[in-house]
Amino acid sequence: MAVNPFEMAKKQIEIVAEEMNLNPNIRQFLKRIERSLIVSIPIMMDDGTVKIFEGYRVHHSTIRGPGKGGLRYSLGVNLDEVKALATWMTWKTSLLNLPLGGAKGGICVDPFKLSKKELEKLTRRFTAEIINIIGPDIDIPAPDINTNAQIMAWIMDTYSMQKGRSIPGVVTGKPIEIGGSVGRETATGMGLYFVLQALIDKLSLDLKSLKIVVQGFGNVGGTIADLLYKQGCKVIAVSDISTGIYYEDGLDIKKLIEWAKQGNLLKDYKNNKYKFIGNDDLLKSKCDVLIPAAIENQITEKNAEKIDCKIVLEGANGPTTPEADTILFKKGIHVVPDILANSGGVCVSYFEYLQDIHSYFWKLERINEELKGIIIEAFEETYKISKERKISLRTAAYIIAVSRISKAIELRGIFP
Repeated sequence: MAVNPFEMAKKQIEIVAEEMNLNPNIRQFLKRIERSLIVSIPIMMDDGTVKIFEGYRVHHSTIRGPGKGGLRYSLGVNLDEVKALATWMTWKTSLLNLPLGGAKGGICVDPFKLSKKELEKLTRRFTAEIINIIGPDIDIPAPDINTNAQIMAWIMDTYSMQKGRSIPGVVTGKPIEIGGSVGRETATGMGLYFVLQALIDKLSLDLKSLKIVVQGFGNVGGTIADLLYKQGCKVIAVSDISTGIYYEDGLDIKKLIEWAKQGNLLKDYKNNKYKFIGNDDLLKSKCDVLIPAAIENQITEKNAEKIDCKIVLEGANGPTTPEADTILFKKGIHVVPDILANSGGVCVSYFEYLQDIHSYFWKLERINEELKGIIIEAFEETYKISKERKISLRTAAYIIAVSRISKAIELRGIFP
């Protein structure tokens, strides 16, 4: 039976609540969603038929600031998934100590079956339906699975047309020409790289000697694979939606990225040295660093015992279930949790938001320097607590994130 992601998110809260001896009232507060909006999106298709899609926007918490979180277009999107993702965004922004909350959204659709015109109509109508709960001081969407800078541009334009003026701060991940930020596209992968570097320093490992496996070859997986390949690491396996490919002596990531950027799938890549492998075999491949950078619920109690690596670096949101976490911790595998590992995306989204609000734009050097400073500070704090309390990095990260939210709730009080 498939794991319900929102039940998993609530279970993670329970685990950390026990560790912290958290006030029961606050525990209940954190397990609830502030608000969720479900909308119908009727679209006149190119063939003249009307199709109605379902969309969602969820705010888990805006206690510490406006909601922040991505928008995904996928047939797998449902309310519980979006609730879970919004909850994880709350912890992510809190862990980095950003003045933001947690939100998420999505539409249940296969975007690859839509024409560009249909995709634009879908995006604009969805924006019109959720317009009352988004905005620079309410909730700021961003790209996620199957959404991109163009989709963010349509959202920004639709919102701006309704408000009668240009409001670039309503979304992040926009094209640079209309208020986007340099470094945003590679930010999540760059954050993964900074965190991995910091952890291997603690473990006295040599970066260049590491063997890497990456599940997912999109924006996040492709970026981190490329960064590590350029540093001399052997990336021995990668996968996309079609298949995985494996080569013990290390794949040519540069060529694979060029192939993927042309819209090709890995299953069609020709190299006699490489062998195709399924998702299960990819996750169980012996390596130093396993980077799940696809979707949630990939490492579960069913396959956790067979995970054979030193480090799991979570590029995706929620790729490891709580039951699997316990198994990996007992095996001595260092799991760098999603709310820390892949937080580079939301961090640079925050920088983009600041740049839009102030109408002053930063150079790439400043973006990466500020990103590294914030993410390494969060890592050091997390690592310190994990060592002091002899707990996993995830539990340590949650303690920091939940503590900040709890304090904010106590200080603000319960209205009325």
